[in-house]
Amino acid sequence: MPNTSFAFKQFIVKQDRCAMKVGTDAVLLGAWVLPNGSKHILDIGTGTGVIALMLAQKTQAHIDAIDIDEEAFLQAKQNALDSKFSSQITVIQTSLQHYSKESTQKYNLIVTNPPYFEQSLKSSDEQRSHARHADVLPFEELLDGVLKLLDEKGKFCLILPTLEAIKFRALAEKRGLHLSKLLRVKSRIDKDTDKRHLMQFEVKPTEFSEKTIAIELEERHQYTDDYKDLTKDYYINF
Repeated sequence: MPNTSFAFKQFIVKQDRCAMKVGTDAVLLGAWVLPNGSKHILDIGTGTGVIALMLAQKTQAHIDAIDIDEEAFLQAKQNALDSKFSSQITVIQTSLQHYSKESTQKYNLIVTNPPYFEQSLKSSDEQRSHARHADVLPFEELLDGVLKLLDEKGKFCLILPTLEAIKFRALAEKRGLHLSKLLRVKSRIDKDTDKRHLMQFEVKPTEFSEKTIAIELEERHQYTDDYKDLTKDYYINF
């Protein structure tokens, strides 16, 4: 499969203009999130638009997908227009910081695969650096925007590496967002440590649930039944 596009069962994502290509994190988040009757969804930092498209496949909700980067905005807009879900998705070039100040819309569901590197060396590619580093969207400002835009009964879902997830969870809970659902992700079934956390937060405390899955068995590209079951509606080979 050429790196310029990625084919799913019901849509194709072109990614030649985006710094960050379609990856496992985005697919995990898009597959895991349950819209549950949401009417308005916000995808923050949409990139190629893959998460917005994945959500559109399983809901009738309208999805606003925002990204500060012009090339990502143009790519996501084209991917949405080229899909059968084009009427559901509006792509907007803006930062969350600006959007949260200007928008009066309240969202039932907000999702993001956010930038998270804070101390690591930055890429010489400015576009890729913006997509990966949290100084463009610090966790505190991400939370500010979510709290402004999330409906009081809404849900906020994101994916982060484990250490960043622990930090984010502490910040979120100080701000009044309560973790209601957690999926720990291990890269292989024989590994002890989880590499990613998928988290769902809500404004009001509710029953908490958590689960752990592994992506691969002990051999590369040999996938676990849990991972296949989670992503089977999207990956062509599953």
